[in-house]
Amino acid sequence: MRIRDSEGMTLAPPTPTPSIDTVKAAFAPTPGFLNAATLGLPPVPVVDALQQALLEWQSGRASAAGYDALVQQARTLYASFVGAPHDWVAVGSQTSVFAGMVAASLPDGAEVLCVEGDFSSMVFPFLVAAQEGRGITVRQVPLGELAGAVSRRTTLVAFSLAQSACGSVCDGEAVIAAARAHGALTFCDLTQAAGWMPVIATDYDLTVCSAYKWMCQPRGTAYLTVAPQVRDRLRPVNAGWYAGQEIWSSCYGPEMHLAGDARRFDVSPAWLAWAGAVPALEVLASVPTPVIRDHDVALANDLRERLGLEASARPVVSLHDPSGAMAHRLEQAGAVVASRAGRVRIAFHVWNTTGDVTLVADALAGLPVTT
Repeated sequence: MRIRDSEGMTLAPPTPTPSIDTVKAAFAPTPGFLNAATLGLPPVPVVDALQQALLEWQSGRASAAGYDALVQQARTLYASFVGAPHDWVAVGSQTSVFAGMVAASLPDGAEVLCVEGDFSSMVFPFLVAAQEGRGITVRQVPLGELAGAVSRRTTLVAFSLAQSACGSVCDGEAVIAAARAHGALTFCDLTQAAGWMPVIATDYDLTVCSAYKWMCQPRGTAYLTVAPQVRDRLRPVNAGWYAGQEIWSSCYGPEMHLAGDARRFDVSPAWLAWAGAVPALEVLASVPTPVIRDHDVALANDLRERLGLEASARPVVSLHDPSGAMAHRLEQAGAVVASRAGRVRIAFHVWNTTGDVTLVADALAGLPVTT
């Protein structure tokens, strides 16, 4: 049916609001898998792309140039996904590699402020730097005290936006404001946030994301964003041929000409992993991220309600389970969850349904439940 305005002009039909069903349709049914915070599931197009890449490799049709095109496409798609210019984005394999570069770039006498209990990849590299005799110190505080703990002595605030162990979300805006007020840099790990939570990487000086969890990419794909104003403060200690301005001319010495943008921090990619990065990004970007967030959080809150717990704004339900009894019951019921820091961690993502909520609630019936 054609729609006309008050002057009789034909109007385009309204664009349907994207639904979570658009994303869900890209995943194979996986009842009981509640572990996105450990290992995201691949959408069907990712599996297809990886299978095709293996066949091309097997038949001798694969090429470095072809893989490179995939990496560049993934870089651009990721930049758009986190609201950053593509020249802010470096690619690599692991969070700890990028964090180690940031740690190696700290000035002597720097203070790094971290979160107690944060994932080790965001803490260990700085603790190593503190052992190098350069006067670097690492101060760790509870998550809720992070913004208030920033002081004039703080050089860098390094933290995960969402905590790995329990899913608690940091007040990023408060940390940014405190860091700016004291002249400190912010280094934010988006690994447990990007994919379900809308994030803007340009709010921070540096961000990092391992994309094999909520972003559903193969393990071995990671991204770093670097604000231009801090680019010269980082030492590209992992520089290789892929960090060159012209990568195909950077394979041999003796001269070095690194890229002028964030590509100078690239780590040579594991090719096959990047074959799956592009379709994963395309699937998640097919709906606005708030649609994914609302779906994930609604399922988590449905479970909280059934367990007699208060609602929350995160898709992870973390329950005290020091004996492992809950995790055992869930495993016996066919649920895949994780045990972390004396808790059972239940993570809802795009492939989950109310059936998964019922499975967990029934499995935990009769057990005392506390958060």
